[in-house]
Amino acid sequence: MDKTLYTIIVHSENFAGLLNQVTAVFTRRQINIESLNVSASSIKGVHKYTITAWTDKDTIEKVTKQITKKIDVLQAHYFTDDEIYQHEIALYKITTPILEEKPEVSKIIRKYNARIVEVNSVFSIVEKNGMSEEITNLYEELSALECVLQFVRSGRVAITTSCFERVNEYLADREAKYRRSKEQEGL
Repeated sequence: MDKTLYTIIVHSENFAGLLNQVTAVFTRRQINIESLNVSASSIKGVHKYTITAWTDKDTIEKVTKQITKKIDVLQAHYFTDDEIYQHEIALYKITTPILEEKPEVSKIIRKYNARIVEVNSVFSIVEKNGMSEEITNLYEELSALECVLQFVRSGRVAITTSCFERVNEYLADREAKYRRSKEQEGL
């Protein structure tokens, strides 16, 4: 069975326990979540979950349908990498003495278009924005020079216009239904 890295984008209202319900869908199907990013969206009261997982098309369709059925989920859609724009941010805490002693550390940082955002006598912080593969490759090259003290990455963030437009349509339709029901109550 061929597995593909899929990104599921979920829009929901912000209610306690919903994240647990969404991740439980993956747990029940024994699908490992590669990355999970949750944040407020630009629509007031709507949060966006960006979840990545390796699976097959049939399974991702079922998972997405199950997530969509959750009461507080406005919508859920899945995408392949060529259907969205995705990005990650990573921070690398490296030893300043090695950064100063080995010019190859600076060359590697420049090679990956990363930037040094903090320097003190003990450690330096390097920031890299980009694709997952670049972030991993930079980590591996810096690790080979034994200068990495800590490493953290944001997980995938992704955007797609079609998904966002659907949220706006859903919210407008829901608001119209609410107004109609209030008007009927006033009759």
